[in-house]
Amino acid sequence: MMDQYKNFLHALKDAPSPSLFLDQEAFYKNLNWVILNSGNKNIRIATKSIRSVEILKKIHASNPVFQGFMTYTLEESLWLRSLGLKDLLIGYPTTDLASLNKLAEDPREIVLMVDRIEHLDLLEEIASAKKTVFEVCVDLDLSMDLPGVRFGVYRSNLHEEKHLRNFLFHLKKCPHIQLVGAMGYEAQIAGVMDENSTLMQVLKQLSLTQIKNRRLKMIQIIQAAGHTLKLINGGGTGSLKHTNKEEVVNEITIGSAFFAPVLFDHYQDFKLSPALFFSSPIVRQPAKNIFTILGGGYIASGQTDEIKQPQAWLPIGLALIKNEGAGEVQTPLKYNGPLKLGIGDLIILRHAKAGEICERFNQIHIIEGNRITETVSTYRGEGKCFL
Repeated sequence: MMDQYKNFLHALKDAPSPSLFLDQEAFYKNLNWVILNSGNKNIRIATKSIRSVEILKKIHASNPVFQGFMTYTLEESLWLRSLGLKDLLIGYPTTDLASLNKLAEDPREIVLMVDRIEHLDLLEEIASAKKTVFEVCVDLDLSMDLPGVRFGVYRSNLHEEKHLRNFLFHLKKCPHIQLVGAMGYEAQIAGVMDENSTLMQVLKQLSLTQIKNRRLKMIQIIQAAGHTLKLINGGGTGSLKHTNKEEVVNEITIGSAFFAPVLFDHYQDFKLSPALFFSSPIVRQPAKNIFTILGGGYIASGQTDEIKQPQAWLPIGLALIKNEGAGEVQTPLKYNGPLKLGIGDLIILRHAKAGEICERFNQIHIIEGNRITETVSTYRGEGKCFL
């Protein structure tokens, strides 16, 4: 770890600070982990976990297993398509009328997500007026309901077979919509940390069988209704080793694995290499073992708790101060380590999630060994902000 810290300091000595940077060796270790665990599935790259066009292109070009992208808004999808990216599946429904009308002029390469009759009615109205056809993917709910507990997320309302049958019946009334895909995101497997939690490990095992059976049954219902599905999507980084065993699935969406943020340190059945970091300089020393860095308050989305704060990574021996946490303009850190730190020294931190930190920086420096070999733009650096 000390050598890594020295390498980072040498590489960043002339870079502005705070800076966002990628450890190239760790990044490719994670990329190869995804390839090795993909089984016979294609991997669709989750753009919201990357948020840099150049890095998206690097991943996609690295191996034929990477086929297509899962985006998070239609506006983003239209922009990525204009830059040459193809096979764009939007992971979430949209009611963005301006972007939908623009898509209706040329619907190539973009598949919309739906899970309600209201989605179908809106899309049918726009596509009919433009005399075109929208391709859509249906989002199937794979959460597991237990007495008094919902193990999963509130996402799609297509939880039971009767809901799906009603949806498909209404789809028959929409001649300008073509169903080409089905997605089921097993959030209770992919997005739930289970290290040191026997309860979570047991719940995950119970849920895995239910997920497999429900997904298969729902896909059979869709196919029996006369729809040919070119994509059947599942998974996430946290469920890759499980979803790759489901025969009915032909692609798995992966995003966070490439950067390996803090939350992914806490899974039982796999370990990744931390790859994306940010640096910040010490600007104050209010007490003997307290050092204050500039900024740092990059809090991850989701249920608010301590693990959603950034983690002070290097040098070893740093920790947030509980009563203050990470602040918008400054963050005090307690240090109990061997180095003699001072004003201007860089502290290396990690974000709890993957792509969200890219909203705070215009560039990502790519570090190989102890030097920056390339600097690429984030979405923010391209002047884009989609959410």
